[in-house]
Amino acid sequence: MSGIIRSSIARKVAMALSGLFLVFFLLQHFSINLTSVFSEDAFNMASHFMGTNPLVQFLLQPVLIFGVVFHFVMGFVLEIKNNSARSVKYAKYNGGANASWMSRNMIYSGIAVLAFLGLHFYDFWVPEIVYKYVETNPEVPTRYYEELQHKFVSPVRTALYCVAFVFLALHLLHGFASSFQSVGVNNKYSAGIQKFAKAFAIAIPVGFIFIALFHHFNH
Repeated sequence: MSGIIRSSIARKVAMALSGLFLVFFLLQHFSINLTSVFSEDAFNMASHFMGTNPLVQFLLQPVLIFGVVFHFVMGFVLEIKNNSARSVKYAKYNGGANASWMSRNMIYSGIAVLAFLGLHFYDFWVPEIVYKYVETNPEVPTRYYEELQHKFVSPVRTALYCVAFVFLALHLLHGFASSFQSVGVNNKYSAGIQKFAKAFAIAIPVGFIFIALFHHFNH
């Protein structure tokens, strides 16, 4: 029994650490995208650096992709384990009395975020790989801003992005805050950390929605 408990704790810690790792990259991604609202040149410069730096392309990018896959696979594993471990059937389980709606539906918000990542990879990562390594086009440092704006011309695609960011907020509202608990952060700063995590979970997705709408209405 103790081995099962330790295994469950280890999975939760791994899930939390991978989530915190992805939150860092989310913040970095948001910071670069936000520059597109204020300065076309700054966005092109930052994107050109990220798109041509060997350390980013051949080390950080594969690590990020692995982190995404690991986080979501671990999430599905935890969901399956939790479902199989419940001694009370769903018909008798009063989830609302024991956990928040967001914590009970992390798997669904996670699936929505995963679908969004698929769209995002299709829109940006795949064309970038094709442009640089399949078609072997010469690098144009000023192309990034125009490519970004082009993706938000369609009202349907813009709406999909906005809806996806709402699901991201729902996922982060529970996931980001609970990650600190899972890794054992329980001290006098815990209340402040929880407030920060929830503020982050709302502010960053709202910021992404603002960026999408900005480019949709200003293309």
